[in-house]
Amino acid sequence: MIGKSLGALGGWALHALGRWGESALLFVRTLGLTFRPPFYFRNLIYQIESIGINSLPVVLLTSAFTGLVLALQIFSGFQRFGAESMTGTVVGYSIVRELGPVLVGLMVAGRAGAAMAAELGTMRVTQQIDALYALSADPVRYLIVPRFWAGVIALPLLVSLGDFIAIWASYALTVWVLGANPVVYWDSMFDFMELWDFYSGLIKATVFGGIIAFVASFEGFTARGGARGVGGATTRAVVGAASLILAANYFITYLVV
Repeated sequence: MIGKSLGALGGWALHALGRWGESALLFVRTLGLTFRPPFYFRNLIYQIESIGINSLPVVLLTSAFTGLVLALQIFSGFQRFGAESMTGTVVGYSIVRELGPVLVGLMVAGRAGAAMAAELGTMRVTQQIDALYALSADPVRYLIVPRFWAGVIALPLLVSLGDFIAIWASYALTVWVLGANPVVYWDSMFDFMELWDFYSGLIKATVFGGIIAFVASFEGFTARGGARGVGGATTRAVVGAASLILAANYFITYLVV
């Protein structure tokens, strides 16, 4: 039993190392093809629309309720020791540096990441990607490069809009419902926050967008096994992208804090 267990563990480790190596090679190839013609700008614009504009409803809903809940929790907690005037500072700092990029990234991974993995996985199992090879077209250049850079471009825009909605939602609840002073709310936010707080959130969003697009593209591009394989690739894309977002969030925060 011990021998079989060690054998299974070794097989899993070799498989994982093979997948990581394959993904690393594909990532390097994706970056290398970015600056070499032909360029598929129409595909890039289409993917920006698919990732960005089509994700707006879920991003706006998530951001609005995040701002509402955060304002309610912070105001009621700070009110216990007379520090409710700092609600604007804590809400703004938390949203632009942490909650905005992470929550928007996770929601986009669940919506756009799953869609990309399913689309490319279907193309793989129905031999549409093989047909591109037969037509002397590079599937990586045509399919993965536009998706990768669309994620890098679209997610910071979504996070910027999500931050704006979350802050205004928290303001509406704090001032109009809880009765806080609006001048104190904005003064406390702008007196203690800096532009770097906003920029650090955009740095995270840029990295998260690349993670989502590449992981989803890789899983879909390497899918095997028919409909079941496409489902597995979609699941791995969402779970892998979400896990990498949380891990990358820690390391980026450590570097930019």
